[in-house]
Amino acid sequence: MNEVRITAQGLTKRYGFLTAVDDLNFTIESGEVLGFLGPNGAGKSTTMKMLTGFLAPTSGTASINGHDIVSDSLSARRCMGYLPEGAPAYGEMTVLQFLEFIARARGFSGQEVGRAASAAMERLNLEQVAAQAIDTLSKGFKRRVGLAQAILHDPEILILDEPTDGLDPNQKHEVRSLIREMSADKIIVISTHVLEEVHALCNRAMIIADGRLLVDDSPQGLLSRSRYHNAVTMLVENAEKIASTLSEMPEARKVEIREGELTVFPAKDASLFAVISDRIREHQWDVKELRLEAGRMDEVFRQITSGEVRK
Repeated sequence: MNEVRITAQGLTKRYGFLTAVDDLNFTIESGEVLGFLGPNGAGKSTTMKMLTGFLAPTSGTASINGHDIVSDSLSARRCMGYLPEGAPAYGEMTVLQFLEFIARARGFSGQEVGRAASAAMERLNLEQVAAQAIDTLSKGFKRRVGLAQAILHDPEILILDEPTDGLDPNQKHEVRSLIREMSADKIIVISTHVLEEVHALCNRAMIIADGRLLVDDSPQGLLSRSRYHNAVTMLVENAEKIASTLSEMPEARKVEIREGELTVFPAKDASLFAVISDRIREHQWDVKELRLEAGRMDEVFRQITSGEVRK
C-alpha cells in the first residue's frame, strides 16, 4: 500500500515584490484532518493551489505521496480531490452531465462513468437536482456539486477550500458528517474562516499570516492557549455582589463581568468548577447558566494573527 503523505519544504510563492507564501515546511499524514486557518490574504488559497498543481512555487517544493508537484504533477494530482474557492463548473451542464464529464476526465469509462456520478450525487444528496443546469442552482447546491466532483474518484487526499461556504445548517451537518466518515484513511485539508469547523472536524490546525506558518497544533492545544481555558462562566442575578464574593477565593485569579456574564479565571492549577458549584449551593444563588470554558478559539486566533502570541 502506498504511503499517504503531503510534504512541503521551503514552499514559497512570490508575485513581484509581494511574498504570498513564505517558506512553509510541514508534513501531513493519513488520518489527519487539518484545519488550515488564517486571515484574508494570509496565503491559504495560494498554498492549496500550489499543492494541487494549479500554481508553480517560486522556490521550495512539495510532494504528494512521493510525487513532486512540479516534476511529476499529473501523478500527484491523480491522488487528490480538490474543491477550490468558488467551486467553478460548467454552468450550462446539468449536475449529472458535469459529474459524468468529471468521471471521464478522471479515467472512468463505460458504465463506470454513470455509477461514479450517481454515487457522488447520492453522497451529497444531489439526486433531486441531477437534471438541473448548474447555473440555476443555489449557492449551497453549487458548493455540494463542487464537493461531489472532488470525492467522485475516492481520492486518498482531499483539499477543500471553504467546503461549507453557503450551506444552510442542515447541509453543513450533512457535509461535516461525510468528511468525518471519509477521514479515517485519508488526508483532508480544510481551509476555513469558520472556527467552529475546527472544533467539529479537525484533529490538527495550522495558522498562517502574511504567508508564514505561525502555529501547528491540535485544536485542544490551541484552546489551552486561551485565557478562558478552564475558566467558569455564569449568567446570574446580582453579578457584581457575587463577583465580589468569588474574587476572595484562593482558587480565583481574576473575576470579570462582561456583557451580562460573570467569568472566574482560575489561579494556577486550580480546579474551579467544583468549588464554584459548592458556593452556588451554599449561597443559593439564582444561576441561569453555568459552564466550564474549554477556551475560545476566536480569541486565540486573534492573538496569534495579530502578533500578540507568536510561538
